[in-house]
Amino acid sequence: MSQKSISRLQSFCHAVRGLKVVFAEPNAQIHLMATALAIGLGVYFQISVLEWVAVFFAVASVMGAEALNTAIEKAVDVASPEWQETAGQAKDAAAAGVLIFSIGAAAVGGIIFVPRLLAML
Repeated sequence: MSQKSISRLQSFCHAVRGLKVVFAEPNAQIHLMATALAIGLGVYFQISVLEWVAVFFAVASVMGAEALNTAIEKAVDVASPEWQETAGQAKDAAAAGVLIFSIGAAAVGGIIFVPRLLAML
């Protein structure tokens, strides 16, 4: 195996370890449950290909934001073990990014699933 291939494999292994770190976080586990719900509803309602694209893009956006939030929080904890207002603001801003993506994902889910759920009533 070439050095580049080993480096790519190592990078992939680091990313998988990162997934374990992210999904150990309680909020990421909540996002995983929401993802399972969205996928279940998508299968049940047999949503269109374009709707699947929207669902998966929303899921990937929230999970990506959650991963970046986790990384920022851990880095801030190392850089600033003592409480500092600026460190707290950095963590709050990172969490706000997840919130923004989550609201967008909820809107996508609402647009796709609420009319179908209401039609069942």
